[in-house]
Amino acid sequence: MAVHHILDAQVADAPFWKEIAATILRPTGRIDALAAHRAAFEQRYCPPRFTGGTPWICTWKSALRVWPDLPRFSNQMLRYQRMPEGLVHEIGLPAHRAMPDAYVTAHHLRDLLNASSLEQLLSWSRQPGLLPRVPSGPYRGKGWDQLTDDALEEFGRDRDADVRFSAETELSRRGKKLEPMVTEPAQQSLL
Repeated sequence: MAVHHILDAQVADAPFWKEIAATILRPTGRIDALAAHRAAFEQRYCPPRFTGGTPWICTWKSALRVWPDLPRFSNQMLRYQRMPEGLVHEIGLPAHRAMPDAYVTAHHLRDLLNASSLEQLLSWSRQPGLLPRVPSGPYRGKGWDQLTDDALEEFGRDRDADVRFSAETELSRRGKKLEPMVTEPAQQSLL
């Protein structure tokens, strides 16, 4: 049997993740941050009890801020749009595998740290993603600054935290706040 092309025989004698995670995620010496592209995914498997509370840099959220003019922000799309210096194409393949993706992410992280401070990247990573453009619907591809206040208020109530945050950020830039939604109670009192 195989999962993600990892054969049972390859991990037959391996310890469980919960037994070794802290050893891997808390190496000897100083560690300022962990990093991943879409770090929220990794954080599900690397909670604070394994990381010792080490903060995370999300290279996706940081790329949204540092390179907002790029059309896409996936790890591999950033690779081809940016062509990071020193990245050896073949080492970054095949895409969507742990080592090649980590290699590509490391190049983005290096360039992000050259463009912004560690503290700034950590700050952005704690917030939802600030999308440079509307991701879907009739306004897809438009910058948030091109939308009306009413459209921004509607996006400010979206289910997606990144969409809400992006709309609220633009409203705030305009000196406005998202108006609270007035809702009727789900059911009127029977008495």
